[in-house]
Amino acid sequence: MSTYIEQHQERFLSELLEWLRIPSVSADPKFHQDVLRAADYLKMRLEEAGLENVELCPTAGNPIVYGEKLIDPSLPTVLVYGHYDVQPADPYELWDSPPFEPVIKNEKIYARGACDDKGQVYMHVKAFELMQRSQGGVPCNVKIMIEGEEEVGSSNLALFVRANKEKLKADVILISDTGILSNDQPSIEVGLRGLSYHEVEVTGPNRDLHSGLYGGAVPNPINILCKMIASLHDENNDITIPGFYDNVAVLSAEERAELNRVPHSDEEFKRSIGLKDIYGEQGYTTVERIGIRPTLDVNGIWGGYTGEGAKTVIASKAYAKISMRLVPNQTSDEITQLFQQHFERIAPPSVTVKVTPHHGGEPVVTPTDSVAYRAAAKALETTFGKKPIPTRGGGSIPIVAMFKTELGLDSVLLGFGLDSDAIHSPNEHYGVFNFLKGIETIPHFFQNYVAASRS
Repeated sequence: MSTYIEQHQERFLSELLEWLRIPSVSADPKFHQDVLRAADYLKMRLEEAGLENVELCPTAGNPIVYGEKLIDPSLPTVLVYGHYDVQPADPYELWDSPPFEPVIKNEKIYARGACDDKGQVYMHVKAFELMQRSQGGVPCNVKIMIEGEEEVGSSNLALFVRANKEKLKADVILISDTGILSNDQPSIEVGLRGLSYHEVEVTGPNRDLHSGLYGGAVPNPINILCKMIASLHDENNDITIPGFYDNVAVLSAEERAELNRVPHSDEEFKRSIGLKDIYGEQGYTTVERIGIRPTLDVNGIWGGYTGEGAKTVIASKAYAKISMRLVPNQTSDEITQLFQQHFERIAPPSVTVKVTPHHGGEPVVTPTDSVAYRAAAKALETTFGKKPIPTRGGGSIPIVAMFKTELGLDSVLLGFGLDSDAIHSPNEHYGVFNFLKGIETIPHFFQNYVAASRS
């Protein structure tokens, strides 16, 4: 670790914890002012770090925080992307400590947003500061764009990018919103799944009914919704939507073998999340199920009476949120249409069904032979002492495909999180080691990228 990081480690952590105290939950309107406060805080810290022309760029939703350091038009330009909004912290009662009162214990930072994505964004802020104050300045042009709506689909980001292509002109995009295999084995994600997300509503009677007076004679929307959802997978855990797999990219035996070289233990995987057995699509390994196969999952389901005690009621309505992770050659528009048609088709005539698509995104595979990828790989090898392994990630960062379409730029996914960091869950955390290692590694990426671009 560099001397500068060692000297300022406590300050770096203190500033991050201060930012994590701001509950920048973009999905819940009651936190809107907090989201704006989080943007203001980031703007202040970017200015302190030495970025110029730092501004809050308005959108129809939450502002985008932008800053730059342009030193020489003949040098390459790196555009750093991240997000300052966070997932809702519910259910609060499952947190060991309050989600917006960050604590450090067992060398981990516990808070909502600690890893996804405030902690990883803040690595870039401090890495920039390090380069400015202890390495004679950044070695190339830097632009930083941090949005506040990633957790709700980035609906305004594409509009901003299209309207500001000259402002955002760069040679590569650097993103830290992913992870590594372990603190002993670095990796770089080169593939991400896409997303198609929906809310469904099933309506039966025109009001809630007494289950004794009406039970057995009227459709129960909750029962019916459960049956409809259960029918979306068959006995092999294949998704039953007609046409769902038509465009799925199929990897060769050699490509699958290469993918499965990633260090993985099903026993450790089960132990880490309290499972007795593995579950998933037959014919594929756990690594393949997560990285190269599409999925369909219920993210939430509700209806009827859920309060304390008993209430014998047949609900008028039942609801669920359903998401599908997509793989190369599938598109979110295609899958959204197929799902909506199928879900409406399988509903019995005794109920009505409403399907509301929310956000989506496209799958992406990034090149491993680019100058930027090699610069990132060399940086990780320098700071970890091991060559990173390219991996396919199961998550979705829809804007990666959008950046390619709108700006013509590939992204490098230089993340430092771990699968065990509980992102989107209670007790989300981020290792102090990972936070500091990111600050140490990012300047090496810049140095390597500039050197390789000149050669």
